[in-house]
Amino acid sequence: MADSDNESGGAKEQDRFLPIANVSRIMKKALPGNAKISKEAKETVQECVSEFISFITGEASDKCQREKRKTINGDDLIWAMTTLGFEEYVEPLKLYLQKFREMEGDKLGPGSAQQHKDSGNGGAIANNVNSMFMYGSGSSTSSAARQGRI
Repeated sequence: MADSDNESGGAKEQDRFLPIANVSRIMKKALPGNAKISKEAKETVQECVSEFISFITGEASDKCQREKRKTINGDDLIWAMTTLGFEEYVEPLKLYLQKFREMEGDKLGPGSAQQHKDSGNGGAIANNVNSMFMYGSGSSTSSAARQGRI
């Protein structure tokens, strides 16, 4: 990984990646307790996951710009996943989004589920997308969903 400045105002390339500690924690959860992960493996996954999230978010952002909206929501991310050919992840993400909205609606109190839906919750979904993919999704339900983690 290069330490050179990128084209966006002099920020280091590393600044656009998810924190390595978070990536490492997610990787460890998916492996047996005695497994070791090299620094190079963590950095490679960090770069790939960060690029993947940027790819999906960029597509969702383009859609929002075309529709003259400023907020990316969970539905936009699901649309982007479908558009970009990641259909196998869409059903687990829809399930996650539904459960997330239900939980947030409960936290906000009676009558506020619609307010929350309208406020756009894509940021929280984007923050959790990487963990969904780290657990895999070979079928319509990811292993994370099957194990009750989402």
